[in-house]
Amino acid sequence: MASGKVMDPENLNENVKKTVYAVRGELYLRASELQKEGKKIIFTNVGNPHALGQKPLTFPRQVMALCQAPFLMDDPHVGLLFPADAIAKAKHYLSMTSGGVGAYSDSRGLPGVRQEVANFILQRDGYPSDPENIFLTDGASKGVAQVLNALIRDEKDGVLVPIPQYPLYSATIQLLGGTLVPYYLTEEENWGMSINELRRSVTEARRKGICVRGLVFINPGNPTGQCLTEKNLGELIEFCIQERIVLMADEVYQQNVYQDERPFISARKVLMGMGPPASEALELVSFHTVSKGFLGECGQRGGYFEMTNFHPKTVDELYKVSSIALSPNVSGQIMMGLMVNPPKPGDISYPQYEAESKAISLSLRKRAHIMTDGFNACENVVCNFTEGNDLTKLRFILSVQLI
Repeated sequence: MASGKVMDPENLNENVKKTVYAVRGELYLRASELQKEGKKIIFTNVGNPHALGQKPLTFPRQVMALCQAPFLMDDPHVGLLFPADAIAKAKHYLSMTSGGVGAYSDSRGLPGVRQEVANFILQRDGYPSDPENIFLTDGASKGVAQVLNALIRDEKDGVLVPIPQYPLYSATIQLLGGTLVPYYLTEEENWGMSINELRRSVTEARRKGICVRGLVFINPGNPTGQCLTEKNLGELIEFCIQERIVLMADEVYQQNVYQDERPFISARKVLMGMGPPASEALELVSFHTVSKGFLGECGQRGGYFEMTNFHPKTVDELYKVSSIALSPNVSGQIMMGLMVNPPKPGDISYPQYEAESKAISLSLRKRAHIMTDGFNACENVVCNFTEGNDLTKLRFILSVQLI
């Protein structure tokens, strides 16, 4: 019989004790201690744009202010402080709720915002999306955890994860009792993904009795910063179809692209473009967030995932589990709506929104070149150019050449 109190450290769930999350690990804790001692600390362990001085875009914050304090719209002088399109947009989102941002929404998120996400996906990819297969979440991380929770049954279930990786995946897989199956990116090929490496990793895992059920890829890469081509994505899709593996597309950095040679293209667009039977065969989950790009609204905790080619009852099962938490936060949902449905040409706020978002994007692109050039100027250091990623955290992978 266990000794001590029920939740003493030695009596906790073993998966909790084994879980390591490097982003908030020993270095972060030590830095926090130094900060308490009065030291000035610049945290680069996570992408947190506003904490490092990036200004929030004006229009989304105007709308959020009105949604949080709708009584402001009762003031006859509200038009002196807020543009008419911000007032109209706030009323638009409040009309979707059952009682403002303080009321629960549907467990999948507000239907109106899910429709806006579906419209965004249609405009981006050229193929329609069903809002019933879209789940709004408290950031993309919550969505990843929801999907992995449904995918992993026990320690014999494995998920392919790229190395170098973002520790969200290793930590969540460990917490849920699954097995991480690593596949290695090739630095000499700009951190490219090799199908032969994927086959090697799957074969090795199966030899150990692991059932490989999922594959995570991050595009643009995190922390590696590479952008996958349409050809890369097509090969990846074919591999997952052949091996009967669910593909998890982490596409949260799709607005963070710093070159023109390899623009972002979604896995869903490539899949749909392949046509039947491939376009109907792959189980694909795609993730996005308001935390990245020029919006950078990490603290708002808005995200979504879209399920493609899943059995309707599987979608229902995830809906059931989402219902345990009752509702994703409504403010984050509205911020997601503002991201996917921004001001359009002709709107009062469009010129300012366009100027602010372009300025942030150009600044990030400039810094990508400055950082890469700076590292490569160091003796015995080689750094691939970051084609896309979040420059508010230190996400450059360096090779030190030993002489």
